[in-house]
Amino acid sequence: MADLLRPEARAALWRGREVIAGLAVLGLGLWWALTSFGILQWLGWGLAALGAGLMVGGVQRWRFRQEGRGPGLLRIDEGRVAYMGPLTGGTMDLDAVRRLRLDRRAKPAHWLLESGSEVLAIPVTADGAETLFDAFAALPGLRHGRMIELLNGETPDVVTVWTRPARLTVV
Repeated sequence: MADLLRPEARAALWRGREVIAGLAVLGLGLWWALTSFGILQWLGWGLAALGAGLMVGGVQRWRFRQEGRGPGLLRIDEGRVAYMGPLTGGTMDLDAVRRLRLDRRAKPAHWLLESGSEVLAIPVTADGAETLFDAFAALPGLRHGRMIELLNGETPDVVTVWTRPARLTVV
């Protein structure tokens, strides 16, 4: 079965797997909603809404994933990001991240997780880098749309994607 598709087509389908799953759920839900009656019709509308939500999230993830295989390996475990690369590496807790920047000057581009004096540089094409999409969701106030826009932009510069909001002190 795997020989039926070219490797490029297979890779494109794998990158868009959430969108394809959302489209299938949406299609099934619309079919039930438009051809059934009673409780199955209502379940169909709910399933269609779920499929639409899956598609929206899937499109964001699809745009976040980058082509190619970059250096290193990334793992996230209970809020701790661990990157092991051929030249650099390290770990950083997401709670300790004060600023997230994107260095588009590097080839491939790198995420820069900064916590005061420490900086963890992670290539956007590293093995496991797509898991950063969900990890970055834990950062308060991060706008996913802006992050994806900057990631897919052409500006060859270091841009700040997110800065931790200042904590309010109660007197």
